[in-house]
Amino acid sequence: MSYTAIKVENLTKEYTLRHQQASNYTALRDVIVDRAKSVFRGQTGSDRKEKFLALDDVSFSIQSGDRVGIIGRNGAGKSTLLKVLSRIVSPTKGRITLEGRIASLLEVGTGFHPELTGRENIFLNGSILGMSKMEISKKFDEIVAFAEVEKFLDTPVKRYSSGMFVRLAFAVAAHLEPEILIVDEVLAVGDAAFQKKCLGRMREVAGDGRTILFVSHNMEAVQKLCNKGILLNKGKLVMEGSIDAVTGKYLETFSEGQSWYDIAKPLDAENKAAIATRLQIEDVNEIPVSEVSIGANYNFRIYFTINKKVEGFVAAIGLLTIFDQPVRTTWSEPTDLEPGNYTALFKSEGIILADGQYKLNVGLSKGTSVIHNAENAGLLTISEVSTLVNDKQIINTKSGLIINQMPVQIIQCK
Repeated sequence: MSYTAIKVENLTKEYTLRHQQASNYTALRDVIVDRAKSVFRGQTGSDRKEKFLALDDVSFSIQSGDRVGIIGRNGAGKSTLLKVLSRIVSPTKGRITLEGRIASLLEVGTGFHPELTGRENIFLNGSILGMSKMEISKKFDEIVAFAEVEKFLDTPVKRYSSGMFVRLAFAVAAHLEPEILIVDEVLAVGDAAFQKKCLGRMREVAGDGRTILFVSHNMEAVQKLCNKGILLNKGKLVMEGSIDAVTGKYLETFSEGQSWYDIAKPLDAENKAAIATRLQIEDVNEIPVSEVSIGANYNFRIYFTINKKVEGFVAAIGLLTIFDQPVRTTWSEPTDLEPGNYTALFKSEGIILADGQYKLNVGLSKGTSVIHNAENAGLLTISEVSTLVNDKQIINTKSGLIINQMPVQIIQCK
């Protein structure tokens, strides 16, 4: 018999952000004076506080046995919502009603003690989740088998890789029979086989009438696992309903195409021999466009900088469906490049994509050694028009991956 497992009413979580305005040059006497003034002021004059609503008056309910995907762009409030539901952080306002025991997997190693072994952490984490020693012992062999860490069971977990950490943490959370299982994007740390295994286990958990909340940017995984969805944007609830309706609303609202995309620098950018800086979508006349009609040719232009000489340099671009299914991968011929600014122009001659939206990944490498890899670097929008494509090949998005070489020009910028 179904019942309301989670009820959220007018949930609000507010944070105070403090911005410190530092001058270009601060003398020691300025620091001393400012510190002295802060005794009377209560804060330094260069500090500025700002209120930020991570969650803004959110209300919804979830029935037992539902598999709910929580989706939204970065900063939408997804992880904050899970932390509040897991009682890791307290809400500013609102009411939450939970029926049953909760197991949460929000970050790698949450609830694990690094100095304890895998065996000891299974019992520790199980106790944190409210299980008795007898209950944990009954599930112990299943947990170890699922996590595939038999050889390292008596090794301190501080020596585990991130993948081993996740496997063991998920195995504990999913096998100790919680009524509510909460899983954040943490599964992205594992490999494809492990993710498939986890999705299968979560289906089993839901089949027993238990409730799952799942956050992921992988729309394909969300659609495969979940039957319900919640869409958040800037802390507000946009929509709740069937997973197909919610993912459709997400793609319609937040996946608008544009003609160019700045590529985020990696943390170790100063040590990279090459850095991609921008991705641009163009028509055949090399004019930037935000979308391309089905049947028309188009170009991709990658702007990049060579910081030190690279022998055998290769630029690559990959297309995936909006649900992360690979469609096409292509690359340039290896070439030697001296330091400077360049563009790589990829021409889509001969292959036409079906209408829809496609994620774009950008890669720079030296032979087979990756220098800079940028996932979700841009979005290609193919619009449906009544143009006769004649005998040109149209790629059905479910037909699999095509690997080939597009005509590519690498041009040094003046």
